[in-house]
Amino acid sequence: MTRDEIYEHLAKVYLGKRESTVDRKKKKAVNQPWLVINIVITGVILTTTVYGFTAFLTRRSVIKNQVYYELNNSLIKVAYDLNDPFPSTKTFAISIPEKDVSKFQALKFSIRGLNNAYPGIVKLVISNQKNEKATYYVKDVGPQWQRMTIPFAKLNLSDWATVKELAFVLEAWNADYRQGTVLIDDISFSN
Repeated sequence: MTRDEIYEHLAKVYLGKRESTVDRKKKKAVNQPWLVINIVITGVILTTTVYGFTAFLTRRSVIKNQVYYELNNSLIKVAYDLNDPFPSTKTFAISIPEKDVSKFQALKFSIRGLNNAYPGIVKLVISNQKNEKATYYVKDVGPQWQRMTIPFAKLNLSDWATVKELAFVLEAWNADYRQGTVLIDDISFSN
C-alpha cells in the first residue's frame, strides 16, 4: 500500500465514523418531534378520558339534586280582607294532580306582601287523600321576597304519595295588616 492509499483509508475510516455519528444525530433530531407529538396526543387523550368519566359521575349527583316538580308557572296574587264583615280567614288552595311526591324532599316557594300591607304570618297546610293535614307557619312575611324551603321532615305527613292539596291560609289573629295582598311564586317540590 502506498502512502496515499493509507491516508485515504484512514480518512474514510475516520470520516465514515464522523458521518455515522452525524447521521445518528440527524435521526435523533428527526425522531424527537414525533416523540413530543405522540406524548402530547397521549396526554390529551388521557386527560379527556379521565375528565369525561369524572364529569359523568359528578353530573349524575348534580342532576339528582336538581330534580323538582313545579306546581305553578306564574305569579299568584292573593288579595285578602280580614276585617269584621268578612270571614276571619282567607284560604288560597292549589290542587295537586295525582302525583307521587314521596321521591322529593322539600317544598319550595317564594312569598312576599304587596304595597307595604303584608300579613306577617301565613299558615301553610298540606293534605293528602287519607285526610291527614300538615301545617307549617311561615313567619316574617313582609315586603321583601323570601325563598322558603320546607323539608318534608318538618311537615309530619305519613303518606306523601297521595298528596292532594296545598293551601296558604291567612288568619286575622296572626296578620299584621288585616287587608292587603300576598304574592306567591315558584311553588315546587324538589330535592
